[in-house]
Amino acid sequence: MDPATLIGIVLAFGALLAMITIEGSQITAILLPAPMVLVFGATIAVGIAGGTLRDTIHAVKALPGAFLGRTTPPQKLIDQVVGLAEKARSSGLLALEQEADNISDPFLRGALQNIADGTDGDELRILLEDEIATRTKASRTAAKFFTTLGGYAPTVGIIGTVISLTHVLENLDTPSTLGPMIAAAFVATLWGLLTANFLWLPIGNRLKRLSDIEAERMTLLMEGALAVQAGSQPRLLGERLQAMVPLASAKAGKGVKQGKPSEAVKPLKKAA
Repeated sequence: MDPATLIGIVLAFGALLAMITIEGSQITAILLPAPMVLVFGATIAVGIAGGTLRDTIHAVKALPGAFLGRTTPPQKLIDQVVGLAEKARSSGLLALEQEADNISDPFLRGALQNIADGTDGDELRILLEDEIATRTKASRTAAKFFTTLGGYAPTVGIIGTVISLTHVLENLDTPSTLGPMIAAAFVATLWGLLTANFLWLPIGNRLKRLSDIEAERMTLLMEGALAVQAGSQPRLLGERLQAMVPLASAKAGKGVKQGKPSEAVKPLKKAA
């Protein structure tokens, strides 16, 4: 579990609470039901209106992943693929079918099953690339939904403020209430900005980042599986896969050293 989003949102609202407290105000000053109902309700409503129900359902299902998203260390994937390469060299490609039964990742399992079935390398690459593109597109749709909400929220907040100020102008004959009413009117704008920058945009960016990480993971597995099919030497395969991983993500002391990549590193497609 990577709690970055949860930590960030909690700290953001904590900073807001700290500011309110330092200024001697109270949190109840901004916890007004009317503007909150408008901002949350209308923002989500126009977000739904801007897409399809399928997009909304997919975005809701993806929401827990923004807070509980799991990432697999690249080294773990590389070790797994190198182990498969050693198995294929010692027992043949047909042995990968048995290995596939013990793998929980459906992407890698499908690739190994296709290799065991004798699928042509070029056809397998096209198949796996299409699967990566399809999964990435679906996850980007969820990210775009929340990013879109972040664009709508401030405008919805302004609408709420305009409505409240209209009500203020209707009560100019009672000057003693104008101050509190004007202050309450701007709460809608505040919630529009808060929800956009504290919730919707961070969630959208988080889902987009997780989508990129997942695409990188599947690409790493695809290149590794194709190299296994081509009969690459396990140690060399490990170096090739290490070269695909950013140095910041690689474990210290493993893989290719910074500034000195292996001379044997070549595009995996050519190695096939």
